[in-house]
Amino acid sequence: MMTDAQSGRTHPVPDSAPSDITSQTVNALEDLSGVHPGYRRAHAKGFCCRASFRSSGLGAAFTTAPHMQEEAETPAIVRFSGVSTNPAMADLLSPAKGMAVQFTLPGGDVTYLVGATVPVFFARTPESFLDIMKTVNETREGERGPIDLIREIITHFSESKESLLAVKLLKPPASYAACHYYCIHAYLFLDSQGNARPVKFEWLPEGGVETLSIKDAAQQREDYLMDELRLRLETAPAVFQLDAIFGEAGDPTDDPTRAWPDDRKRVILGHLYVTDIIEEPEGLLMDPTVMAEGMALSDDPILHFRHSTYTDSYNRRSAGQ
Repeated sequence: MMTDAQSGRTHPVPDSAPSDITSQTVNALEDLSGVHPGYRRAHAKGFCCRASFRSSGLGAAFTTAPHMQEEAETPAIVRFSGVSTNPAMADLLSPAKGMAVQFTLPGGDVTYLVGATVPVFFARTPESFLDIMKTVNETREGERGPIDLIREIITHFSESKESLLAVKLLKPPASYAACHYYCIHAYLFLDSQGNARPVKFEWLPEGGVETLSIKDAAQQREDYLMDELRLRLETAPAVFQLDAIFGEAGDPTDDPTRAWPDDRKRVILGHLYVTDIIEEPEGLLMDPTVMAEGMALSDDPILHFRHSTYTDSYNRRSAGQ
């Protein structure tokens, strides 16, 4: 078992060695930019903030999750990051960004939401994820450019098309606090009667999405996003609205490469107030499969696979690898 340093919550870690596909996948991630001891194998460059989530109470009709109840206020830790495997990569060179949130529930349990600035994932199954990583590494060894790389992936993995096109359309963010983050995977809300409803989550910045022009982006420092947020938080919290999007019959819950239609019902679950930058707590593991009571995992194979890959990555970096 391992213990979350902030909550005392223990997470099950397999006593046996990770599965072959898990090890191969983490190895493939390491091959992208080499091994960086002590860092995550993806989203390597990032920092943490203190935050508080204030529930709207509107989610209480759909879930018994304690942080979604009326007048609930829940302490949280937020980790903003680039998606690259290289912790030294300049902010502008990692186009997609991440926002992971740990909620500390009454009694010390924790739950997580992990989001990114693209609405869908690039792989449908663990097997295709590994195949795509291998293809990326093989293509990079041939010194092909990024356009050729994208063309190669789309040609062999049509499921990646929507995600890669979304990445291609991304503009440099003006701030981590001005990005729209999609939690990508489908989950289940469980109400007091035991009814289950498929749901996805999105974090919307209170001030709207802000991006940089090419001219302004060229003038930014390598770590401009952390500097910008530090200055922003000196005057006011960064605020995000958490929306629940409810799936309907036929909406896929097992395929993170496919988005749901835009007309699905939305409910504002509450607001997250990010107040200050802090040192990353020791042992922090943003595992999106750790759910609160009143929530459950969907049948998404990539979502379930994240637990074993996050655990393997955590064990490697904890060992100084």
